[in-house]
Amino acid sequence: MRKLIAFLQQDISVFGRQKQKKLPLVRQRTVIELFNNLFASGFHLGEIVDFLKRSQLLADPYTQVLSDGLLAGKPFSSLLADLHFSDAVVTQVALAEVHGNTSLSLSHIQSYLENVSKVRKKLIEVATYPVILLGFLLLIMLGLKNYLLPQLEEGNVATVLINHLPTIFLSLCGLSLVAVLAGLVWFRKTDKIKVFSRLVALPFFGKLIQTYLTAYYAREWGSLIGQGLDLPQIVGLMQEQQSQLFREIGQDLEQSLSNGQSFHEHIKTYAFFKRELSLIVEYGQVKSKLGSELTVYAAECWEEFFSRVNRAMHLIQPLVFLFVALMVVLIYAAMLLPIYQNMEL
Repeated sequence: MRKLIAFLQQDISVFGRQKQKKLPLVRQRTVIELFNNLFASGFHLGEIVDFLKRSQLLADPYTQVLSDGLLAGKPFSSLLADLHFSDAVVTQVALAEVHGNTSLSLSHIQSYLENVSKVRKKLIEVATYPVILLGFLLLIMLGLKNYLLPQLEEGNVATVLINHLPTIFLSLCGLSLVAVLAGLVWFRKTDKIKVFSRLVALPFFGKLIQTYLTAYYAREWGSLIGQGLDLPQIVGLMQEQQSQLFREIGQDLEQSLSNGQSFHEHIKTYAFFKRELSLIVEYGQVKSKLGSELTVYAAECWEEFFSRVNRAMHLIQPLVFLFVALMVVLIYAAMLLPIYQNMEL
């Protein structure tokens, strides 16, 4: 009864704000670019939000979210969280608010979102035509199964395979969907350190995940250390961030440091970081240049990550075309083999 009364007493306008749509990736990059340019021009956060509202560069529902956040006294990172930016972006901005180099962090985020947008666009371009081909192929197989194959002789391997292929294909799609949903449930309920430690063991995606996480954490640690923060301060900040993995690593590092284990030794135990990261940390601590060493290494890892993604994009389309070609050969075999068998008789 109390919950019902509290529900009825809520402001009706809240429900409209709760259904706020997430900004598209391209618009996210534009928003980050606008904030970066306006910050560089000397605007403070309140002036930027007012400028965005007056200029209509951002839709009214989004500027209203920003205005409400400012009135509530929220920092810039929390405003981005209200606009449904990813945890990775929100965490980077939150850390930038601590180390003070917000402009550089926004530039990194802008570059990252631009690369992700290009990869997504390329993936759509690469996948669209093969998906259409697969759709037509499935329709052809269904037509063959219902109209042509019943008129052909039984016992032909190709005929039997084509006859059952639509069922097999749809069953595999259904099983894949169930597996994805089960994976999402497991991802949400399991500790993120365990999740990513297992994900990096995947044959192809593991290397991508490992390279991404190494680049991300190396850059953030490099920025914080470069601004003079020591490890206990960094570990404390990590536990306050939006990203669950960030918080878990912060808690784990705090416990290991309190037990007397060095930073680079404990990093080596994380399977989702590249082995070179612990070596870079150890070398940087010896040379007292850990911040700059991590920043340079992070740039190399980001370049490697997007290079791997682009190479993967170029492999997807040929593999799908090869599968379609094999299916076409099977279709011809299903139609022609019975004819040749009748000719021999």
